[in-house]
Amino acid sequence: MSRAALLVLADGRFPAGGHAHSGGAEEAVKAGRISGAASLAEFCRGRLHTAGLVSAALAASAALGIDPVTLDGAADARTPSPALRAAARKLGRQLLRAARATWPSAELDALGRQFPKGAHQPVVLGLAARAAGLGPVDAAYCAAYESVSGPATATVRLLSLDPFDATGVLARLAPELDRVVDRAVEAARRVVGEGVDALPAASAPLLELGAEQHAGWPVRLFAS
Repeated sequence: MSRAALLVLADGRFPAGGHAHSGGAEEAVKAGRISGAASLAEFCRGRLHTAGLVSAALAASAALGIDPVTLDGAADARTPSPALRAAARKLGRQLLRAARATWPSAELDALGRQFPKGAHQPVVLGLAARAAGLGPVDAAYCAAYESVSGPATATVRLLSLDPFDATGVLARLAPELDRVVDRAVEAARRVVGEGVDALPAASAPLLELGAEQHAGWPVRLFAS
């Protein structure tokens, strides 16, 4: 295993399409729930422990070799919002293209054939980590970090927030991110013996409702 591959996969410049998505931050800014560094921290903390935990567990499970079709169904069941499901599949399709070009893999090729319109992004992320020689912990860290780095980066553009302040938010969340990854990997290891019902199903109703509202905006800076 080359741990350096983790740096490539987690790099914001990896062409996986994440730059076009705000992780719900655009709608939250308009609604007044994010107005500065303090409220950004609260938003990211909530996202990390809900959507981030679920994504990290899905990615870790895929990295362990759990059937991606089954995992994709579990991701659908944990994503009530049609807008968020569509965004997750769009991101998954773009990530799959980048991953197949970077780490050619029969498993990634098979996933592309199974889901020509895109599988859920965390599932693709886990298989990409597996193709890169990484393990479930690495995949979970990528997913958990993406769940908060996306909104933080987007808020710099949306509010002209000082990038130093946004980065500080992420740094202060690091201990919680570690704990979320531990929970996600533990759940993924349980999936091996118990099935996908062992995956967390943490809910974030405001993210779901906000995504549906955001999808109907005539003008948007971000796709989601």
